Amino acid sequence: MNDLNRAFAEAFGLIGALDAKLVEIVTLSLEVSVAAVAFAAVAGFPLGAALAVGRFRGRGSIIVLLNALMGLPPVVVGLVVYLLLSRAGPLGEFGILFTPAAMVIAQAVLVTPIIAALSRQTIEDAWREYEEQLRSLGAKRLNAAFTLLWDTRFSLITVMLAGFGRAAAEVGAVMIVGGNIDGVTRVMTTAIALETSKGDLPLALGLGIILVGLVIMVNAAANLIREAALRRYG
Repeated sequence: MNDLNRAFAEAFGLIGALDAKLVEIVTLSLEVSVAAVAFAAVAGFPLGAALAVGRFRGRGSIIVLLNALMGLPPVVVGLVVYLLLSRAGPLGEFGILFTPAAMVIAQAVLVTPIIAALSRQTIEDAWREYEEQLRSLGAKRLNAAFTLLWDTRFSLITVMLAGFGRAAAEVGAVMIVGGNIDGVTRVMTTAIALETSKGDLPLALGLGIILVGLVIMVNAAANLIREAALRRYG
């Protein structure tokens, strides 16, 4: 018990002192996850909006597939991205395997279905409510999709925050494509796994505390945004 208490004390000491190694790992984690969510939003929001207002053959199948992809196993995504980026793969010539760019790609692949599926549901609910009004104003489906994207922006921000939480907590895919290289591709989740296996509990606990804190902050921000939107728009 004394060893555990000492480990926690040292962990908080690392956080309080802004330990250089800890800061480096946290900074890289945030950079990778924010970039991945940004790319996922660029792809996921238009896809979600198109599925929400569009009516075409195969739409139901795409929605089912999209919902299924929300549960993609991270290690499978990591393996697929690894094969694509390896020297023998179609994207091997770019030489980005075991770099932060590869980790961004892997996280974006994981997060895009989540953002697309959640945004589709959000926009489809708004479409049911405002469809007649938008049609009476002469809005075509494409225009309606962009209008609803803007009108539901606060809800879509919470969708992005959910995607960020998923990306920040990911370990399997980034371990495979990033390699967990010290000072290059070591992020919070992979560092926690490594340091725990090495017995360096203070650093692992420090990173774990920060990661849990980030998840709590993201959820709190999502709740505040949702409440602000409800107060403003009812």
